[in-house]
Amino acid sequence: MAMAKEKYLKLGALLLKDGLITEVQLDKAIQVQKQTGGRLGEVLIKLGIIKEEQLVATLSAQLGFPYFTLSSGMLRPALDQGLEGLVSHDFALKNLVLPLSRTSKSLTVAMADPLDLILIDNLRKLTGCEVNPVIGTKSDLTKAIDEFYGRSAYFKDAVEASYDFEPIDTGSSSLDSQELTLDNLIALAEEAPVVKLVDLIVRQAIDERVSDIHIEPFKDKISLRYRIDGKLYEIPPPARHLHLPIISRIKILAKLDIAEKRLPQDGAFNAKIEGKPIDIRVSTIPTIYGEKIVLRILDRSNVVLDMGLLGFNAKQLEHIRKAVRAPYGLVFLTGPTGSGKTTTLYAILNEIKDPTKNIITIEDPVEYKMDGINQVQIKPEIGLTFATALRSFLRQDPDIILVGEVRDMETAQICIRSALTGHLVLSTLHTNDAPSAITRLIDIGIDSYMVAPSLLIVVAQRLVRKLCPDCKEAYEPTREQRESIFLKADLIYRAKGCAKCNHIGYKGRYCIAEVMVINEEIQDLVNQRASFHKIKDAARASGMQTLYESAIEKVEQGFISLEEAFAVTLGAD
Repeated sequence: MAMAKEKYLKLGALLLKDGLITEVQLDKAIQVQKQTGGRLGEVLIKLGIIKEEQLVATLSAQLGFPYFTLSSGMLRPALDQGLEGLVSHDFALKNLVLPLSRTSKSLTVAMADPLDLILIDNLRKLTGCEVNPVIGTKSDLTKAIDEFYGRSAYFKDAVEASYDFEPIDTGSSSLDSQELTLDNLIALAEEAPVVKLVDLIVRQAIDERVSDIHIEPFKDKISLRYRIDGKLYEIPPPARHLHLPIISRIKILAKLDIAEKRLPQDGAFNAKIEGKPIDIRVSTIPTIYGEKIVLRILDRSNVVLDMGLLGFNAKQLEHIRKAVRAPYGLVFLTGPTGSGKTTTLYAILNEIKDPTKNIITIEDPVEYKMDGINQVQIKPEIGLTFATALRSFLRQDPDIILVGEVRDMETAQICIRSALTGHLVLSTLHTNDAPSAITRLIDIGIDSYMVAPSLLIVVAQRLVRKLCPDCKEAYEPTREQRESIFLKADLIYRAKGCAKCNHIGYKGRYCIAEVMVINEEIQDLVNQRASFHKIKDAARASGMQTLYESAIEKVEQGFISLEEAFAVTLGAD
């Protein structure tokens, strides 16, 4: 009791010192506290003397406890450290504590009352770790605990339960048998544990900013992997015998043929999570152990369609904006699959769209729906290809045409002719760098005298993972690095990992690019059918920054790590 009294007096003294309460208010609160047996802070809040946020901010400032809020994302525990097993849901809820991360023998825990020495001692004995307290409001902690144990534990429990789940009797010795009837497949897919498991897989992926979910069958197991910021991470998978019901459930959602397991299929479905519209594309392929399925998650609320926020530097932005505001000509974006070309195209359209302009797109597929733009999806099975759609487009009085991808000579020819006859054409090519786009067009059969006057600019790009701003670690580059890479910065940064980035060390992605403006010198070289190297040298001489140089610039600015720069640009220059 003496310890408790001392603690409450200490809290009262802190609040008095901060000017949040008066002596009279403190005396009143202590009297109520003695009658009710509650904590002094809670009494002060219930009496309306102070607000919860004021109490927590005072404790944080005066005692040096970091203040974590739900809105900042700091109250988000690591998912791969078994924290839910270290501190049970019941203990966390009863004591309002949330384990956030564990490093060796140190456990970071968010608490409503970091002055509760008895609770800290109990946590130390329970976990076998030294406790590093941070502070959060009671309301934030309640929501965070519900979210962590509610979602993570539900997902883990659902996966573990899948190993004990016995589906309905299908009349077959194997759930992967090709002889299951359509009725049995539907019945399996609609059993409650399967529906719950699929919902949790998708929900967990959306919460973790996943772009793709891979569900792959092997001889004795299923592999479940999430792609986050371009990298695949393994997730504890469901039981092998649930592979067919899971695939069937996803096929039903995507309106695919669940009886067809020999041919690849593509489909899609929509979801709404906490009011946010989510588009999910589904692709299946047959493998020797059954169907592999990939779900591409398109969260429109997280898509950045602002040219200034994609990662281009000021000079690159100036060149791109000048080109896309030209009345006619051809703009090409190049790079491998997954390099962000489509997002950049949509950001360009978002910037230049205008009620006075007729904008038409032809895509495969239409990834993002935009108001004020006519979007068409190709359907090769009925003869609607890029080339046939483009011919029709020219009779639709367009000002700007976006072509998802130039795949053949016919499409390339129509694009170039459209650019030469008064239209602005935006499209993509699969080349490693900007100068290669010119040689690719000539190689597929386009005459150089048509390429030179039509082309305005070529932008080659890649996506690099951004260092987590909350935990990135500064260090001095070695002398060898300075000399070999020509680093100018005294300090550069590397990944570390924290609760906010789920201990990956990276969060989000930036675009690095090389932007080649087609000037008169390059036009002359194109007309001469000059080699790739001569075109590249001329572009460099006129100020083009290569992909590698763009990446190193991001390293020097502290946005990305040196390792990421090397990994993404290796072989690009």
